[in-house]
Amino acid sequence: MSTTFATPGVYINEINGFPNSVVPVATAVPAFIGYTPNAEYQGKSYYNKPFKINSFAEFQAIFMLPNPPPPADPARQYSPQYYLVAQKTTPTEGEYLTLSGQSYSILPDPNTIYYLYNSIRLFYQNGGGDAYIVAVGPYGPASGKPITDPTVSVINPNVQLTDLQRGLALLTKEPEPTMYICPEATLLSLNDNTTLMETMLLQAETMQTAVCIFDVIGGANPDPILYTNDIQNFRNSTGSAGLNYGVSYYPFIGTTIMQSTDIDFTNLFGGDTKQLAAILNPPSAPNPVAAQILGMIQTPPAKPLSNSQLQAALLVASPVYGQIINHVLTEANILPPSGAMAGVYAVNDQEAGVWNSPANTSIVGAVSLPIRLSDSDQENLNIDAVSGKSINAIRFFNGQGILIWGARTLDGNSQDWRYISVRRTMTFLEQSIKLAARAYVFSPNNANTWAALQSMISSFLTGVWQEGGLQGASPAAAFSVSVGLGTTMTADDLLNGYMRISVKVAVVHPAEFIVISFEQQQATSG
Repeated sequence: MSTTFATPGVYINEINGFPNSVVPVATAVPAFIGYTPNAEYQGKSYYNKPFKINSFAEFQAIFMLPNPPPPADPARQYSPQYYLVAQKTTPTEGEYLTLSGQSYSILPDPNTIYYLYNSIRLFYQNGGGDAYIVAVGPYGPASGKPITDPTVSVINPNVQLTDLQRGLALLTKEPEPTMYICPEATLLSLNDNTTLMETMLLQAETMQTAVCIFDVIGGANPDPILYTNDIQNFRNSTGSAGLNYGVSYYPFIGTTIMQSTDIDFTNLFGGDTKQLAAILNPPSAPNPVAAQILGMIQTPPAKPLSNSQLQAALLVASPVYGQIINHVLTEANILPPSGAMAGVYAVNDQEAGVWNSPANTSIVGAVSLPIRLSDSDQENLNIDAVSGKSINAIRFFNGQGILIWGARTLDGNSQDWRYISVRRTMTFLEQSIKLAARAYVFSPNNANTWAALQSMISSFLTGVWQEGGLQGASPAAAFSVSVGLGTTMTADDLLNGYMRISVKVAVVHPAEFIVISFEQQQATSG
């Protein structure tokens, strides 16, 4: 529009020399849903409020209990309870130890088992950055007794489906998270876990911004032969909607995330040192030094020692106590892999790009697996002809250690969406272009706007192609962008205010199966 000048002088009219551009969205921002000991900062509660953090220190400041002033011991942030339960015969499953010919199973109080805290630690140990925390409530009371069957999966009655669903629903107003992770979902009953996973997949499909990373119930203590029942139960529990937005990993991983400073006598027998004394100071093998230390715990002197000092003294006085702590640590360190995988995704995207498969790489802090899968074992996980639901294996390889050995979504039979990298790349492209195109909402639906949009999107996709995110010898072979009357729109679209843009991309696929052909060649003279 022309401007009428009424005063003599010099006027400057700035004209944009460069068009709008597409700003790539973040690709590795997980949203963790679960229970925390605390959720308060500067007098404000953050329970049931998605909160973005960028470090483990920030997580501790808001979602963990404050430490008391020295010289008192730091408040325990995560205090699972374990019991040594005498067995008539040597256990064949689960963590156990044998003392003076008597076998004891290491069994947890199920009401005290939570996974979110250690999953956040694994996430940052594996290179994680920004994350959303949805704390749905504090820890519940202990039951005061262990589980009765070491072969069954732990179900924590303090973990409620309604709490986790409420936390998930809060994320409908948060478009930035690109992963939904609920480590404590495996502490639900099978039916409740089914409902939660189906709800997560439906929400992910509706929002089209995030993938769901699932853990498999039974992955902590799988039966060497009957573990396939756990796999089948998982496949039956994920429904049929939104499968290309779901990813699962199996089994759990043995980690080093919890150290000897995280477990002491307060984590044994619900803090009842009398039961511990029966093992450390039995009539058949008395240990008066250990008995004296336990007496100081039960009846503190005028100047009591701190728990860390008592713990150190017990470890010196009783080798048996050291064995107990080591076995309890082994049990407590078996964790679902979803938190670690979120960190692996973050590093993968930073170093190679979202179009690279987060596989054939290690997990920092993973030192053991509750089951070692072979090639034949993984066949049924990777490809299932009936359900088509692929499960990614975490495997041990001699000389290489523990590797992530799978790159598929739950939609394993789909030619379009079977690979994680393809699903996440398409989400990245869609959301980046969608947000950039908002600048043109209410702009004239004419050739000038169409040309500007086409140029903007093409420039962005050319950059992705140059980085290796799209396949093709040239940009023309890697993508195409169409917009305009007669190509993507009709006259009715113009009258109704619709601008339709068609974007076609050739996303790179992983080389999942590499076939090398060998044949003998006859020797030649010379």
